[in-house]
Amino acid sequence: MPGSSLQILISAFLMLIALPSCLQVTGPADISNDSMLRSGASRMQAYLPMIEGKNVGLVANHSSMTGGVHLADTLMASGIDIIKVFAPEHGFRGMAGAGEALDNGHDPATGIPVISLYGEKKKPSKEDLRDIDILLFDIQDVGVRFYTYISTLTYVMEAAAQSGIPLVVLDRPNPNGFYIDGPVMEPEYVSFVGLHPVPIVYGMTIGEYALMVNGEGWLPGGIQCELSVIRMTGYNRDELYRLQVKPSPNLPGWEAVYLYPSLCLFEGTVVSVGRGTDFPFTVYGHPGLHSGNFVFTPRSMPWAMHPKFEGVQCTGQDLSGYAAEYQNFDKHLNLEWLISAWEELGHDSSFFNPYFEKLAGTASLRHQIMEGKSMEEIRAGWEPGLRNFKTIRKKYLLYDDFNPE
Repeated sequence: MPGSSLQILISAFLMLIALPSCLQVTGPADISNDSMLRSGASRMQAYLPMIEGKNVGLVANHSSMTGGVHLADTLMASGIDIIKVFAPEHGFRGMAGAGEALDNGHDPATGIPVISLYGEKKKPSKEDLRDIDILLFDIQDVGVRFYTYISTLTYVMEAAAQSGIPLVVLDRPNPNGFYIDGPVMEPEYVSFVGLHPVPIVYGMTIGEYALMVNGEGWLPGGIQCELSVIRMTGYNRDELYRLQVKPSPNLPGWEAVYLYPSLCLFEGTVVSVGRGTDFPFTVYGHPGLHSGNFVFTPRSMPWAMHPKFEGVQCTGQDLSGYAAEYQNFDKHLNLEWLISAWEELGHDSSFFNPYFEKLAGTASLRHQIMEGKSMEEIRAGWEPGLRNFKTIRKKYLLYDDFNPE
């Protein structure tokens, strides 16, 4: 009945928890503003009626926070029946290392069964979904093609479409959402670190990305899932969002998040990006580099087991100060560090490994670097693909756009 005691209690509870998500906003003039943004997860009034009385499958991880409380705990306190949790790379609590296979289990805090989507399988099976009425997706993305949470989203969409189960995506801000750059991925390099023809940095929220995957027919056979996106309020694509909950173990701070699109290309080379240190993705180095201003020695850690050059001193660059340039809205990938390392390490073809093409999404970037092309020349070659992508992207935007030109 409308106005029942349960509904009144729920409404009061929702008012208490509907607080801004755990992040800060940075603008060019003021770097300390508290965000007035409300994530999709915090707008429970918008989606609670969709999931009440249903068996819910929650796709979430440690970043699925609202008002300082994990979404799973908030939903259970609201009387929502979470049947299963589906966990992406790094696991439900976010402590597994990059590429580390994860097993199924139970969440110690809630007892809910946890199905790994980063182990033997990347997609929920029909059996996994047999007792699920609706899927709820809430994961903090960083807006970069090779960050695997959007691949998990795609496989969840595919499974939902094939099983006829509705999917609700709770939107969150993109901390790299203020620019678009990089080569558009070519079909021959499709992998879990790149499923779709998008540039490295695509300037969309995860909800917008889901709409694009559905609308462009990028699921197998052009199938579409029954998709709803719970929009944010107060989101400004031109602002910088400093995430207060690290999205994965090796992106520990906002500097790493903003440097990640450029530095991750080093993962396809002999150069270290500081995995196995307290400052991954804010440095790069190699034992054979000599012109750098910084030294570090990688060591094995729970989230970086046996990292590149474990126990070996590397010389390179500390780029944490460079991240400050993003306060001035520096809207492009930086290839200068990659080109410089290539040149200093002797132009040896073993500098690159086959993973580089998967990250770049094209073979041309390796060839252009080996041919001595400048960053400006390389980036100019991306323009036709970027123009086409921007045309596609516009169809799925839920929030005011920046000027992407």
